[in-house]
Amino acid sequence: MRIILASKNQDKIREIEQILSDLPPKPLPHITSTQSLNTSTQKFEILNFTQLTQPFEICENGKSFQENALIKSKAIFSHLKSQNLLEKNDIILSDDSGICVDELGGKPGIYSARYSGGDDRDNLNKLLSEVSLLKNKSSKAHFCASIGLSTPFGDFSTHGFLYGRVIDTPRGQNGFGYDPMFIPNGFTQTLAELDTQTKNTLSHRKIALENAKYILKMLFNELKI
Repeated sequence: MRIILASKNQDKIREIEQILSDLPPKPLPHITSTQSLNTSTQKFEILNFTQLTQPFEICENGKSFQENALIKSKAIFSHLKSQNLLEKNDIILSDDSGICVDELGGKPGIYSARYSGGDDRDNLNKLLSEVSLLKNKSSKAHFCASIGLSTPFGDFSTHGFLYGRVIDTPRGQNGFGYDPMFIPNGFTQTLAELDTQTKNTLSHRKIALENAKYILKMLFNELKI
């Protein structure tokens, strides 16, 4: 079977692949579950939807991260099915995520990816400039991620949250998006200063994907994978 990621963001795709890498592998057809413990196994395939079809615009007009995540997964599922590119057991996995800054009234929120009208660097610079105007040049904030799953059995979603604060000076190179200005609770470094392994243990996307694994494992069982 295939898990098809509804994203064109290579950084996000890489992070999702790393987090999903420990899902149970698929035993080879001729191997029993007992034998598979000591025999080579074949994992399900993770790929990006652009490997199957040309990218196309999806109108993300939802009012929440959850709505936008499901808009994306449903759109990819429907498009691939209409083009006869969807295999029987395919699962479409989407992500919608962003940062919400308390002292900015929750902005940029669901508009995080298009906050400035430019790229990730422009979005970061816009938020940095707004935080620099706050009294303490900092604010409580949180990241939210919603995972959407469109499957042969219907549509599902999960959430994950990461709480901390934002600062007005970017720090670190190991991250993307708003990572250089966000310090998680219990840490002194920004997400972009943390190593990938540490970040992947606490990130909002990690939590949402861990919750999604329960749904995926249920689907694996239904699909006899």
